[in-house]
Amino acid sequence: MKGDGLLSISELARCARISRTALIHYDHMGLVTPIERGENNYRYYSHSQITSTNLINTLQSLGMSLKEIMELIRRRTPGGVSALFARQGDIIKGEIERLERSRKLLSTLREMVDIGLAADEDVIEARVEDEESVYMGPQMDYSGGKTIEEATLDFYEYCMERDPDMDMNYPVWGFFSEERVKNRDWYGPDKFYFWMPDAPDRKPQGLYAVGYTRGYYGHCDDLYRRMIKFIADNGFEVCGPAWEMYPLNEISIVNKDNYLIKVSISIKRA
Repeated sequence: MKGDGLLSISELARCARISRTALIHYDHMGLVTPIERGENNYRYYSHSQITSTNLINTLQSLGMSLKEIMELIRRRTPGGVSALFARQGDIIKGEIERLERSRKLLSTLREMVDIGLAADEDVIEARVEDEESVYMGPQMDYSGGKTIEEATLDFYEYCMERDPDMDMNYPVWGFFSEERVKNRDWYGPDKFYFWMPDAPDRKPQGLYAVGYTRGYYGHCDDLYRRMIKFIADNGFEVCGPAWEMYPLNEISIVNKDNYLIKVSISIKRA
């Protein structure tokens, strides 16, 4: 620092956390010009230019070009600056909301994978499972030979029509009614659902028979048969629906025939 309190270009660069090259560029553009030129044409700046430089950096980080910033500086008024800050604040708010949606999605997908990593695939057991938030779709219609893939698309269409802003990247899994489970009819879920936080519907807390198997979507008939036998052999009976989930799927598994399927069937003591 000079004896008169001015900052060298290196000191301003350090305080504003930008490069000397950027400050030289700002000088050439007339954005941040030195207060004084010293020996060997060295640039010197006032302390107030730290604030000006930081503002330029902030506006750039929000997507404004240096040309737009220059225009603002040349024509700045208190009202114009206030309106600009209001607009940029709205942009930041929207970006925060977008990032928060992304954070929730990544957190959910990580939780899904962790469920798969913690699964004891060789065991069928009866256990209490916590309530979970889900977004439940409508009753599916498989008449006319409709495939499961076509029914899944119907579910997506339903969700997009009901909520055009919905994040459609959450896991989609299957729900089978108590009647379907008891009738051993496991082709095509009665309903599909998104497993997602803050959803309006619920998979209720309760006692479930829980089992796992490996295979592609919907290829779990053998698991259902083994679970029904487990339920009968251990003095339970089916008293509600079955919930299918795929904690290890295409997100974390290369071979589609090696996806991990988890089935939870609502039960009670017989």
